Amino acid sequence: MLGRGLPGFLREGFLPLAAFYAGLRLSGLLVAIAAAAAASLAIYGYERAAGRDGLLVRLSLLFVAVQTAIGLGTHSAVAYLAAPVLLNAAWGLLFLGSVAIGRPLAGALACAWYPFPPDLRASAEFRSVFAIESVVWGGYLLARSALRLGALTFGDGLGLYLLVVAGTGLPVMLALVAWSIWFAIRRLGGDDEPGYGDAAGVSSGSASSL
Repeated sequence: MLGRGLPGFLREGFLPLAAFYAGLRLSGLLVAIAAAAAASLAIYGYERAAGRDGLLVRLSLLFVAVQTAIGLGTHSAVAYLAAPVLLNAAWGLLFLGSVAIGRPLAGALACAWYPFPPDLRASAEFRSVFAIESVVWGGYLLARSALRLGALTFGDGLGLYLLVVAGTGLPVMLALVAWSIWFAIRRLGGDDEPGYGDAAGVSSGSASSL
């Protein structure tokens, strides 16, 4: 599951941002926006070629178009960078809201990483496990968004924002991915639930969740 899900997670989450900062440093805002848009389009093309053209991929591309329009319209790196911060906050609210309505978003995203069988997806234990994970991810995304928005609003230039991005981004997300995998395997792969371990591909190298 890590082999299938994690590369796309890293591609979509970090390559466009890295392209933006490289363009900003080398040639200014317009080149930075163009570089980020080009990276996003390349990722979309790669996903299409691999047969992945799901709703999340298309929504991601739509957001890139909106973010690019914001950056070009305002000519402001702060406004351009604030858009994904607010989107992350919206995702955090979606994670928490999905728990409230009994359809945890972490479970739906986990199914994109691994084809869980229908009987497991319909079980109360599956919903319980991914409800807990949805609350954890929702809280993280809201806290991260608050810190990044504060750095953009009150920081002097983009230096503080870059430090906050580095500190709250990849290291924390990889730790949460690892925890999500461990937690799901521990709860869904126990010997007391026959078939679940095999269905989830439980082993030392298996994974499930965002």
